[in-house]
Amino acid sequence: MSNKKKEIKLGIALIPVLFLIASLSLVIAVLKQEPHIPLICAAAVAAVIAIIHKHPWKEIQDGMVHGITLAMGAILILMIVGTMIGTWIQGGIVPAMIYYGLETISPGIFLIATLIICSIVSLGTGSSWSTAGTVGVALIGVGKGLGIPVSVVAGAIISGAYFGDKMSPLSDTTNLAPAVAGTDVFSHIRHMVYTTTPGYIISLILYGLIGARFSGGAINTQNIETICNTLKSNFFIHPILLLPPILVIVMVIKKIPPLPALLGGTVIGALFSWLVQSRSLVDIIQAAKSGYASTTGVMMVDELLTRGGLDYMMNTVALIMCALCFGGIMEKTGMLEVIAKALLKRVKSTGSLVATTIFTCIGMNAIASDQYMAIVIPGRMYKNAFDSRGLHPKNLSRCLEDSGTLSSPLIPWNSCGAFMGATLGVNPLVYLPFAFLNLTNPLISILYGYTGITMEKLKPEDKKRKGSGANGKEIED
Repeated sequence: MSNKKKEIKLGIALIPVLFLIASLSLVIAVLKQEPHIPLICAAAVAAVIAIIHKHPWKEIQDGMVHGITLAMGAILILMIVGTMIGTWIQGGIVPAMIYYGLETISPGIFLIATLIICSIVSLGTGSSWSTAGTVGVALIGVGKGLGIPVSVVAGAIISGAYFGDKMSPLSDTTNLAPAVAGTDVFSHIRHMVYTTTPGYIISLILYGLIGARFSGGAINTQNIETICNTLKSNFFIHPILLLPPILVIVMVIKKIPPLPALLGGTVIGALFSWLVQSRSLVDIIQAAKSGYASTTGVMMVDELLTRGGLDYMMNTVALIMCALCFGGIMEKTGMLEVIAKALLKRVKSTGSLVATTIFTCIGMNAIASDQYMAIVIPGRMYKNAFDSRGLHPKNLSRCLEDSGTLSSPLIPWNSCGAFMGATLGVNPLVYLPFAFLNLTNPLISILYGYTGITMEKLKPEDKKRKGSGANGKEIED
């Protein structure tokens, strides 16, 4: 019997994807369960198809391992953030941020302030994860205290955090996208201004309109007073407790890698627990491992502060690993490439090329469950198509960020969506309708593709440098 691999046709390559969509719909929407098992089953379906087409098991297993390896850094950060949240709550850091937030921020401007604060922090750090794990956690608490739905607050946090993730030169995706597309990072950032600015303005307006509903008499001042009094009676509240998040942000700005910076945040939280809140070593270890358990007797506060810890994040780690096993098999066996090539055959114009790139990145975030794969694979697949139409590579890099970066936190089983859901305590499907920047940017990018607005062409000297990649010849599928 021949051991030569059989070509996987498009219809066959789509079977695992359709199975995943159907099983996720059943389990999440109907049965109200988590997506781990559907992802494992979809990975099994993909593996069976690969075996039938003569792919050896070692190759399939290597695909799974490689997929998980790509996200191992993110998984480690996720675990450390869990310990940091636990020690920061116990150390009074998060309670102090919530206390001062409730004391100073007006509910009418809270959502706008949330967007701007998270934008500044993420722009300075280049990290949406660090932003959500520090100021994001506190802003969720402030929003609850002000009586603003957590879905809307989380949407504003996500919009601000991912503004910096796509616009900061310190961000990994901001450097990855132009590297894949074939342009430089600063040309890439300048070109993204055209799509990001309108999306940001729209977001500010929408958050302002929603926030206006909670201004004046719409707020329950008694709840705020109860929360603040409870926090003061159970924690030592002092402005010095605002120092740890500032130190973590400074560490990231100083280009200290996120993992040691966040681990340093955990250590600082432990020191504050011991020195400021007079907690024992056993209490600190328990908070880092199992999370902080609030027992104030005030339900609003206990629900707000009972969270964090390494254990709190392990369910999310398992979800990421299950998702990346599926994505790794699909990528390693070539099924993702088959699907992408089929999409490219339907491209008839610049607008349809941009739309196809945008939707492929979003689909890759859902299928491969990894932000980096959602940038690298479509970037690799569509690079020649942009070249053949005489489009500057920064058009492609912008599409990759407008969709690959911004859609990743909106998918619950994606590594970014899983992290944000666990860190903020809000399911991505709940905050998705209110992540206005993440929703509007891909649409603006598609609009520009069809109208030609800001779709910069390659200059003659650029074509000479690129050689055959931009000679006007149609790409072969």
